Amino acid sequence: MTLSGVPDTIGLTSMGSRVSCAVGGLALLGLQLASGQSGVWKVPRTPDGKPDLQGTWTNNFATPLERPAALANKAFFTADEVAAWEKDVSQRPASANDTVSDPVVWWEKGMKAVSTRRTSMVYDPPDGRIPPLIPIAQKRMAEARAETRSHPDSTPEDFGLMVRCIVSPVGGPVPMLPGPYNNNYQIVQTPGYVMITVEMIHDVRIIPIGPARVEPASGVTQWLGESHGHWEGDTLVVDTTNFTSRTRFRGSDENLHLIERFSRSAPDTLLYQFTVDDPTAFTAPWSAEIPMVTSDGSVYEFACHEGNQALPNMLRIARGAERLKAGTSK
Repeated sequence: MTLSGVPDTIGLTSMGSRVSCAVGGLALLGLQLASGQSGVWKVPRTPDGKPDLQGTWTNNFATPLERPAALANKAFFTADEVAAWEKDVSQRPASANDTVSDPVVWWEKGMKAVSTRRTSMVYDPPDGRIPPLIPIAQKRMAEARAETRSHPDSTPEDFGLMVRCIVSPVGGPVPMLPGPYNNNYQIVQTPGYVMITVEMIHDVRIIPIGPARVEPASGVTQWLGESHGHWEGDTLVVDTTNFTSRTRFRGSDENLHLIERFSRSAPDTLLYQFTVDDPTAFTAPWSAEIPMVTSDGSVYEFACHEGNQALPNMLRIARGAERLKAGTSK
């Protein structure tokens, strides 16, 4: 039974950061839903009594992260509007340059809106738009782009983190957003840990669960940050800090604080909400949500850079292009 309720929005506080999350309607009631023949649906439980979040979930939806300007202050589609919007999406090419080219074959293009019929994944601020970067963050991003243009592809470090198979910008936890393909996540639980296998670039997040957070050593940062989870009722809340300064999620820096919330809201739905809080990057915290749905498929190995040949070959191509530009053939 797919979630179809329309949630309201309130503000919460977590670790000193404002966390806005949808809690009204069916979106976060999630405790009991009528399911026709089977009576009342209840959140499944693990042997230790916690909500069972396990399974393979996908977030492959066409709903944009930010609300399109044409929709202004319209937070939700009506049923007729969402049907028309999905029809329009299905008729668009996978990208501006696609007709029947290769990307159409391997891109996993989302065709459906999220089940809540939101016009954007961002719901706080209410306009559905990500707050702008503060001036120093804008300067930082401009300098990074200029540095890349000054010596493109000179060394492996000049390539992006995804190209180097280090971390995906959509793989989590920065945060878990739809990408061009491989939008699948497998969750496994034990009493003390939650493991999330991310199909994109085969990352595995191992999140300790408990009332006390063990702080990492001073100055220790990680590509995926340092995560710790705890239960608030039937919702798993995961706090992640200690990111590197190179993660740069939409302009964030090492002060990024990501708060994620996972809750079962229907037999086939895992409501995933997150708040991005980085006072040295964004002018305000912002929040979004994706009602992820079950997937019958398996999460396969993402063999990034088979045999690690792709990156050396890209560097060889760059050197060859430089020689051609210089007028030498060797």
